Amino acid sequence: MNRLTTKTFRGNRPFASYEWMIALRYMVPNKKQIFTSVISIISLIGILVGVWALIVVMSVMNGFRGELLDRILGVNGHLIVQAVDSDFSDYETLIPKLDRVEGVKFVLPVVEGQALAQGDYGGGTGALIRGMREQDLAKMTTVANNIKFGTLQNFDKSAGIAIGTGLAQKLGLSVGSDMRIISPDGDVTPFGVNPRVKAYKVVAIFEVGMYEYDSAIVFMPLREAQLFFNLDNKVQSLEVFLNNPDQVDAIKPAITQAIGREVYTVDWRQRNQAFFSALQIERNVMFIILSLIVMVAALNIISGLIMLVKDKGHDIAILRTMGAPRGAILRIFMLTGMVIGLLGTFLGVFLGVLTCANIQNIQNFVSWLFNVDVFNPQLYFLTKLPARFEWSETFLVILMALLLSFIATILPAWRAARLDPVTALRYE
Repeated sequence: MNRLTTKTFRGNRPFASYEWMIALRYMVPNKKQIFTSVISIISLIGILVGVWALIVVMSVMNGFRGELLDRILGVNGHLIVQAVDSDFSDYETLIPKLDRVEGVKFVLPVVEGQALAQGDYGGGTGALIRGMREQDLAKMTTVANNIKFGTLQNFDKSAGIAIGTGLAQKLGLSVGSDMRIISPDGDVTPFGVNPRVKAYKVVAIFEVGMYEYDSAIVFMPLREAQLFFNLDNKVQSLEVFLNNPDQVDAIKPAITQAIGREVYTVDWRQRNQAFFSALQIERNVMFIILSLIVMVAALNIISGLIMLVKDKGHDIAILRTMGAPRGAILRIFMLTGMVIGLLGTFLGVFLGVLTCANIQNIQNFVSWLFNVDVFNPQLYFLTKLPARFEWSETFLVILMALLLSFIATILPAWRAARLDPVTALRYE
């Protein structure tokens, strides 16, 4: 203030250098405004934590959705086609017709059924048997590129099976072990229906990264599955994979027309509607809850600036008598609050980006430190904590935090600009 003269305010322009100088000086704590400084620090930390938490939570939720979507669509078709009257016996002639439909990536014939799987040491667990050809499994890169043990080469001729790491661990199986598959739909005899039991050698163990699939799905050569489920060269469904899963509604009529008879179709959104809807609701609720942290920090900015205006009433009066217009006083206190918001926001963004980039290391450290499994794959479906950072959402978080900070400065700055210098100096 000592360096300011009446000449400083002549030809005053908005956001002049003296406005920045005074605003930044008011942010530096001194002995007379310790309480005000504490409130400002709390406001900065509140905005920092709110932005940090928002970015991390939104990135993790995006990662959950993206990873689950990639794995679900990597193992299941985007569109499942089933015949209304009977199973597909002419699937070998139908597949080339469907491959020619614009937007179709490839089509897989599938035999599917539930069964009980048993290992060498007794016990058992439910399993989903999926009969597929070797050439079709190679197209499913989510499985074919994640073989941990064994191989899928000569899968059709091997008469063996491929299982997930979770199922192998449950039943104590490895490559070369025999797994018994038991189906209640067996042979009809005069004494009733005998369950069908057959042992298959494990030729490959895969890990797609989704616990539900790794612990339940068994891939079997198509011919073996047809024999096991008594389908006699038929398949129950055709799974259609598209170039763009979001275009399923536009392509569905063309697929039905290419088949040439009445069929029942269900797409990936219908099969997973409840799951992804719940995930989206949880994501929106978390955004609202964490936004309240930023809002509370913005309210602290209001209280901190109001106290600062009271402490600096003498300074405001002197500035006004020296010729500083009310607009300059308004901008000084708005700048003070906005700097707090800017610092908190961008420090929060920095920590959020840093956390998302090292989320797996942080998870491992917390698990080691407290000796607990903070991310149980049986509960969360995935084997590791995902985080998918998106700049578009981060920009919205930055915009929201800065907007709240700006709004919080309006009332205190307006009160400072309206302060009567005569009243402020009356008792000086």
